[in-house]
Amino acid sequence: MIALIQRVSGASVTVEDRTVGSIGRGVLALIGIERGDGSAQAERLLERVLSYRIFEDADGRMNHSLREIGGGLLLVPQFTLAADTHKGTRPGFSTAAEPKAARALFDGLLKQARARHACVATGEFGAHMQVSLVNDGPVTFWLKTAPDDKDLTDTPHA
Repeated sequence: MIALIQRVSGASVTVEDRTVGSIGRGVLALIGIERGDGSAQAERLLERVLSYRIFEDADGRMNHSLREIGGGLLLVPQFTLAADTHKGTRPGFSTAAEPKAARALFDGLLKQARARHACVATGEFGAHMQVSLVNDGPVTFWLKTAPDDKDLTDTPHA
């Protein structure tokens, strides 16, 4: 599972001339779901998004997380993040999760986010969306969890 996170001073999503989600200061997270992703990857990715230290402290160092500053979180499903771009000049989408499975995982991620964070907004799964943002910095990071991610289990590793 992939999250392209951006530290923003504001962001919104519009579908057919209506705003479906917006936040002030916080994180815009574009979410890509790959084949083989499951709830463990979604939980790990959400924890990373909420705790990734991308907000500046008094000394100007990125030392604070979204959770610490109490900012907004805007989750936007974006299947193109899961594209295979290794060859040619057109992306392939065989690595992206099937829409039904991706929707279920995104909905689960959204539910968990709303249970764990006060201000959560979202885009609309499967819709043609216009995403507006003011990237603060700019600060953008690509986070990924994978089925073999060692952080997904509590089992000690040798």
